[in-house]
Amino acid sequence: MRFTKITASIGPKCEDRETLTKMIASGVNMCRLNFSHDTGDVQGKKIDLIREISDELHTPVAVMIDLQGPKHRIGNFATEDKYPLTLGQKFTFDSDATPGDGTRVQLPDADVIKSLNVGDRILLNDGKIEMTVDSVAPDKIVATVVRGTEIWSRRGFNLPDTDIATSALTDKDRADLEYAITKNPDWVAISFVQRPEDIAEVRDFITARTSHPIKIIAKIERPNAVDRITEIASVADGIMIARGDLAVEVPFEQVPAISRHIIRECRKMNKPVIMATQMLGTMVNSEFPTRAEITDVANTAYLRADSTMTSEETTIGINPVNVIDTMSKILTYADADAIANPYDWSRVENIPENDWSRSVASMAYLNRASAIVVFARDTDATMQISCRKPDIPIVAVCNERVVANQLCLLRGVFPVFSDELFAHRDGFNAARRFGVMSGKLVIVDADKISLRTLD
Repeated sequence: MRFTKITASIGPKCEDRETLTKMIASGVNMCRLNFSHDTGDVQGKKIDLIREISDELHTPVAVMIDLQGPKHRIGNFATEDKYPLTLGQKFTFDSDATPGDGTRVQLPDADVIKSLNVGDRILLNDGKIEMTVDSVAPDKIVATVVRGTEIWSRRGFNLPDTDIATSALTDKDRADLEYAITKNPDWVAISFVQRPEDIAEVRDFITARTSHPIKIIAKIERPNAVDRITEIASVADGIMIARGDLAVEVPFEQVPAISRHIIRECRKMNKPVIMATQMLGTMVNSEFPTRAEITDVANTAYLRADSTMTSEETTIGINPVNVIDTMSKILTYADADAIANPYDWSRVENIPENDWSRSVASMAYLNRASAIVVFARDTDATMQISCRKPDIPIVAVCNERVVANQLCLLRGVFPVFSDELFAHRDGFNAARRFGVMSGKLVIVDADKISLRTLD
């Protein structure tokens, strides 16, 4: 069994029924819909299609919508598409909507100008351009060019030293989320999270409009989010390590260590983690991954993260189905190796010795159980057991479709949506569905934990 899950971004090259069906059959556990692209109704049709395919294949599949968030861009230039920059040059960003030139350009976000301080860095075009703020006025800032030779219209910019006093939801996000809620997604990913209050704002927005139990993923892309990861993870339902923007805003050599730190912190708080960005990036244009990418995907399994995630590989790549097949093969082998040669994953700080989920994992290990079967009314118990990282399958029997879908994200969890199995507490047949034909089962049902033998 493959324990590490696959989240696939859905885009132009894989949103037709045939391709999407093949991808889900090949191992996609959660589909990500990026609301930075396409209108809500277009994304809604994709959600409907995913639900239809899930029913046809009798396979739970989670749906995650990914909100664009406050992605900042500079304005347009007047006559040229780009202008040269020189080291040490002064450059002005202001609130004037007049097209820019080689010395100034509009910075449309008033909140950004108000938030910047002298000495803060401004990174443009994925970090290819770096400037340092020299002076700040109410409607403009002046900066010095530190790195970069050219500047283009509408380049995105990052502010790694600045805590921006802005809402987690832009007007576009509010409109997108308002529509998405009507389609009952399983997860919502929030971009450019800075503080735990950002999660609270989104949760309040959702709960004011629906009773459907939508869960929230906090995307970690900024240094201030890394600094506050414990607070953010405590209020979010899961974390995505969005290595693209993160590697722009922090020194790139720190990203692996930061990723390990986030995984450790999330494990303490029983929160799942998605590893994202450029997992198999070369497969946008190639049928084969690089050796480094193979190792990167495998390391996600060795770190016991819950899921890898594809981006452009599946949205615009030449063969999205091959990407999923490739990722599944790598993860299956790495999972097996990690299980055969385990580290002591029980040594995590701040997990009490009498923690009940640790007891479940220990019972399964000491009795050499073939599986843990959880009768799951909601996600809580299964999530806690999964975060103990037992190296045996966790079969979650659910009587609610949304619970089965949401559990698709969790490492080592194999959800079964069946009113009959749930009503009869039939853990044996649930385990058999995943090839567990003999051995001992640890059964978790509400507050009862028992050991049964499967003949």
